[in-house]
Amino acid sequence: MLVERGDRVRVFGRSSYPRLERVGVECMVGDIRDSQAVNQAARHVDTVFHVAALAGVWGPRRTFFEINSRGTANVIQACLLNRVQKLVYTSTPSVVFNGRDIVEGDEELPHATRFLAAYPASKSVAEKMVIEANGWESVVEEKRLAESEIKQRHGSTVHRLSTCALRPHLIWGPGDPHLVPRLIRMVEAGRLKCVGGGANRVSLTYIDNAARAHLLAADALAPDAANAGQAYFINDREPVVLWDWINDLFRRLRLPPVKRKLPFRLAYAVGAGLELVYHLSSRLGEPPMTRFVAEQMAKSHSFSWRKAARDFGYEPLVDNESGLRKLVEALNK
Repeated sequence: MLVERGDRVRVFGRSSYPRLERVGVECMVGDIRDSQAVNQAARHVDTVFHVAALAGVWGPRRTFFEINSRGTANVIQACLLNRVQKLVYTSTPSVVFNGRDIVEGDEELPHATRFLAAYPASKSVAEKMVIEANGWESVVEEKRLAESEIKQRHGSTVHRLSTCALRPHLIWGPGDPHLVPRLIRMVEAGRLKCVGGGANRVSLTYIDNAARAHLLAADALAPDAANAGQAYFINDREPVVLWDWINDLFRRLRLPPVKRKLPFRLAYAVGAGLELVYHLSSRLGEPPMTRFVAEQMAKSHSFSWRKAARDFGYEPLVDNESGLRKLVEALNK
């Protein structure tokens, strides 16, 4: 989307992306845990979209925090060192999920105080850092200077970083390497069960809607903008009944529907037991059920995007039916 509207784009990631390079995107390869590499990537840039993260429900806690929390600190530092004007951070609604149903939740929800996985815990720390960094003065010569010194060196205007955080929920669509492929693998293996009663309502975010929200947020961002220093839920127009939506997708893909159910309390208990066993041996990989997964699959978590509409004009452009058709078409190629 950035390229299509004429912006110069640089991508910093773990690998290069030939498809992006063919349309004129500069690709820099590096690790977000490497502060020098991140600093180099942010040179001569006016806007940073920080979308990098280790996502998942299992793995070493230390690694999640090194990538998601310390990596974000590196991004903030790079923005300050390079006098970047805007930082838009891709967060997650999981930072407010406390294990209970959330229906049409808004930004008044506080960050959760208990996390059953390292991913949301590390993202919570990172989001708080980004919001706190709003309005920070840029760093010159890799040290913080008094306002008078910055004015003396760079004129009368002190440069300040403007930040905001977006919380897209369950991003889906063509090219999704996580959510839908995982569901397909599980149903094909006969391992997917409906956890809970199956009536939980969940917000989803089609990829085009998520990307558009990032561009709108960045365009509006400024030191005195309404979205400066704020966090926003981003999702499609209406939530879906999760298990009905999954079975509708499977029907379109000619896959068997999910009929078997697992009571939430049983799934939670099984997850707790499996976590204990899998913690004892890293060779076992990822457990098929965890407490966090049980809660995510059984509880309602729907969110309002009204604040994003008010502050920077966000509105979902792709509806659920159109998104499903595009996804099925891509999967059937």
